Amino acid sequence: MNKNELKSINAHLESLSPIEILKWSIDHLPNLYQITSFGLTGCAIIDMISKLSHSTLVPLIFIDTLYHFNQTYQTLSDLSEKYHFQLYRFYPNGSNHRKDFENLLGSKLWETDEATYDFLTKIEPARRAYEELGVKSIITGRRRSQGFERERIPILEIDETGLIKLNPLARWDWNQTLQYIKDENVPYNRLIDLGFKSIGDFHSTVLPTKDDESKEIVERSGRWSGSRKTECGLHQDYFKAKMKYEKSQIENKFKSRDVLRDEI
Repeated sequence: MNKNELKSINAHLESLSPIEILKWSIDHLPNLYQITSFGLTGCAIIDMISKLSHSTLVPLIFIDTLYHFNQTYQTLSDLSEKYHFQLYRFYPNGSNHRKDFENLLGSKLWETDEATYDFLTKIEPARRAYEELGVKSIITGRRRSQGFERERIPILEIDETGLIKLNPLARWDWNQTLQYIKDENVPYNRLIDLGFKSIGDFHSTVLPTKDDESKEIVERSGRWSGSRKTECGLHQDYFKAKMKYEKSQIENKFKSRDVLRDEI
């Protein structure tokens, strides 16, 4: 698919509804999976796919960082009970339990080495999932109204690794998505009832804040509070993230040598 073809397809998709976009993707995209951590948009997409009678054609990938909220795991259970989808769950390599992960890397790796934490809990497991399952295309829950890097996302894109990404609800905002969830009685993360909007790991997710000028809630402002970070590891440039991780490993190695030398 070249740039002109991609541009033409996006022009067509912009005229379709989300459920029509999903039908198009099932008919046209190779080795298609949905990747989700069961945020509001992901839940809506699961329901839309179920209405197409094609649910078995779009299995789910869940990257379990080991640090999701209990409510997120409950949402997975509620959705699974209702929709009976095929789920592939991937953990940090070699660690299916938080205790094992922390025994290897410490209890607050996200504070001491964020690049390593992101790579080991999100980026590497996702890359492993794509390779093991032969994934060529994924459905994501990103929307333009979420702002930051997502503000101008196309409905269909190809990332730096050649992975095709479909963003079927790109044009919807928070209120449209929430209304769909309510109207269709779709299970959702109950943290939303407490005011949360974008929900990630429990240690780095807080209630969102209002924009100083518009006074409106900034949907993803509750993620990585106090940090400049605005994008989940799953949607960062893979090669840049890998280089950042490798650089961090080298720096940590030199730090360990310095500590050992000082002790001697």
